[in-house]
Amino acid sequence: MKSRIDVSFARRRALAVLGLTALGAGLAGCTQIVPGQTPPPELYRLTPKSTFPPDLQSVDWQLLVETPTASAGLNSPRVALMRDLTRLEYYARTNWTDRAPNMVQSLIIESFENSDAIVAVGRQSVALRADYLLKTELREFQAEYFDGTPPHAHVAVNAKLVEMPERRIIASNEFRSKFKAKADRMQEIVQAFDEALGDVLKDLVVWALDAGRENA
Repeated sequence: MKSRIDVSFARRRALAVLGLTALGAGLAGCTQIVPGQTPPPELYRLTPKSTFPPDLQSVDWQLLVETPTASAGLNSPRVALMRDLTRLEYYARTNWTDRAPNMVQSLIIESFENSDAIVAVGRQSVALRADYLLKTELREFQAEYFDGTPPHAHVAVNAKLVEMPERRIIASNEFRSKFKAKADRMQEIVQAFDEALGDVLKDLVVWALDAGRENA
């Protein structure tokens, strides 16, 4: 009987040691996936347009700007790139400060404000009684390597100006710009995005103000 008790105790002790060893190994493995262990992504933002034609005429109406629609691949804070026409990829550890459509909406609003040519402009979510609604679609918003490196930043926005409250489309247009980065580095690529989007924003603001003025 004494020998059986000793053997049973020895087995239980061995199992306990094995269990602690496995637990320790499991905890050691967990330390490799704890959030915050990998470097955070670099965040980038773009700027609104602030220069417009000196002969830009003012309007006496108010505008609401919808959040642009976008495909699932572009409706993201990640910075997109394309090396061929059929595949969308993203730069590693690099993000915009917001989802691309949200960021572009804010820049559209700020660009209208910077024009000093409109009574009021705001997001569709604000309680603003607007004369017109601007609906947009973000169709292109990626760096393209089709012609080698450095890439071109490609931005395309389709816009519709809608008369309120009838919700009648009075004008539609597409604005597109490409700008080649000075180098295949993230800072220069973001600068190329800023230049391309700046061209689109300027043309969009001027077009919308002219279209609303002609419809008045």
